[in-house]
Amino acid sequence: MTSGFHEGELEVQKLAGVAHDAARLQGMLRPPLLDGGAAKFLSQREFAAITARDRDGLLWTSPLQGPAGFLEAKGTTLTVHATPPKGDPLHELPADQEVGLIVIEFAIRRRVRVNGHLTTATDVLRIDADQAYGNCPQYIDPEHRPPAAASTESVVTDGELGEVQAALIEAADTFFLGTTHPGRGVDTSHKGGTPGFVRIDGPDLWWPDYAGNNMFNSLGNIAVDPTTALLFIDFATGTTLHLTGTATIDWNAPPDESGTGRRVRFHPTRTHLDLRA
Repeated sequence: MTSGFHEGELEVQKLAGVAHDAARLQGMLRPPLLDGGAAKFLSQREFAAITARDRDGLLWTSPLQGPAGFLEAKGTTLTVHATPPKGDPLHELPADQEVGLIVIEFAIRRRVRVNGHLTTATDVLRIDADQAYGNCPQYIDPEHRPPAAASTESVVTDGELGEVQAALIEAADTFFLGTTHPGRGVDTSHKGGTPGFVRIDGPDLWWPDYAGNNMFNSLGNIAVDPTTALLFIDFATGTTLHLTGTATIDWNAPPDESGTGRRVRFHPTRTHLDLRA
């Protein structure tokens, strides 16, 4: 895979006025080696989120959980000793596709993104990594813990947000954002803010784009391909809300708490609610 920023990232960096600062970070996108400190960090984690396509080609973002050691890194390969459970939209996801994974430890406010090609999807997921890099600790709530696991009842709609879905979104201070690029694969990022930072506006959602690391991986993907997936989690109960749809970037948004003048508007075309007891 070609390294460096792609055309969407470069365009968004330019429009945001941070192209010079972003250029200094381009080396982070070189092909990775998941050894040493990276392997140690991954081996100690118990939670990740993955973005991939289901058997119908729909893009979803889903949680992955396991005891410390369930993420095993060696060389450029990450083996995940867990798969999305029955009832999850990515249950039995197909291999031979591009995926994006974010591994996060809320308590120490650290996160690592691993993007690459899913070669195996049986009782384990095996990813040949094209990119692996850390992100800054901004907007990570250190009080969160991996959500509880329990029996699941799934509610699927054609993009409609019911009362339970709306309440989960409006209370969230965290969600995971999955995006894709036709030549560079799939990415998963973490978004955080004060509860209520994601707003429901009719059938759509929008959130302010806070200042970050200036790389604009997610927005750069959206600028090229609007296909987007969102994952909200109730960390107390384990209930998860998955949404797939399309996103656009508003560069002339009214003033809000972000101070950037940027918003992302998301239109869900399908929702998948996993209710946990």
